Amino acid sequence: MSATNSYSQKLTQEQQDTLSALLEAGNYRPLTVPHTRIAVQADDCKVNLYNSGKLLVQGKGTKEFVEFILEPLVLQEAKLGYEAELDPKSRQPHLGVDESGKGDFFGPMVIAAAYVDADLFTTMEKLGVKDSKAIGSDKKAMAIGQEIRNLLGKRCDIIKIGPAAYNRLYAKMRSVNRILAWGHAQVIENVLPQVPACTFAISDQFGAKESVQRALKQKGRGIELIQRHKAESDMAVAAASILARERFLRELEAASKATGVNLRKGASALVQAAAVELVKKHGPTALLNHAKCHFRTTDQVLKTAGFDRTTLPPEGQVVSQAANGMPWQKTSQ
Repeated sequence: MSATNSYSQKLTQEQQDTLSALLEAGNYRPLTVPHTRIAVQADDCKVNLYNSGKLLVQGKGTKEFVEFILEPLVLQEAKLGYEAELDPKSRQPHLGVDESGKGDFFGPMVIAAAYVDADLFTTMEKLGVKDSKAIGSDKKAMAIGQEIRNLLGKRCDIIKIGPAAYNRLYAKMRSVNRILAWGHAQVIENVLPQVPACTFAISDQFGAKESVQRALKQKGRGIELIQRHKAESDMAVAAASILARERFLRELEAASKATGVNLRKGASALVQAAAVELVKKHGPTALLNHAKCHFRTTDQVLKTAGFDRTTLPPEGQVVSQAANGMPWQKTSQ
């Protein structure tokens, strides 16, 4: 098992209370760290429990603290360092597929596939590859994404569906999951010729697996498709999530520069304010080129700016129903 010098985990309220009591009662040196409920210096590591509930353990003693204190006494489960044992397929040659931008009003939907085998698994561990949502900063996610691209070369693939194309596809398909199924199938097909040893692909659960299977062409029809809840715990899926996030962030940054408006992530009130600014500066049709217009946010933005959907072409007039499960006000990680 390789040494782990950094560990982060979101704790429940009960777990926070348990950990705080353990740290307060233990022989640890208190530290002053902003925005923490408690912070201490333990044996060869620092333990910070933030007010948000996020736990961060750093230092060469991280592995021992997590294995002998956190897991048995707080989490009451053992996982650190045993991913391969818990999932025997984790080091076998396989693809991971993930996407970014699905819940973001601005920017493209990006879908990526990444290949992992035993050697690549070890290298990615050293690079700090993990679910992109668990990476603390966009800058770090982009840096790791570039390292993954350099490492994998043609053994990964990234598809960007820009807002204009996305709006056309959604107007035709009326389903985010159908767009995802097509994208997942496409990146799998694109990588498979480079990795003949690959026999299966893993992705998160987003819809019927059969939709992806139907979208696969001849090269991909022999591969086993596995959908899992929280699939980002798999190294290949985590790598794909970072690749997708990196591309999404770079595209959003470029669009912000081109429009002169800070096109923010997510679908929050700040995003809505930026969209109103975009419409006032460039007109309502600018949304077609920079936003996912089926979000109900579009109606709110247009109303605030003095317009309505009739000012948009047909592909901008399609509206999702809440039953489709789109996270209207959820900020994407």
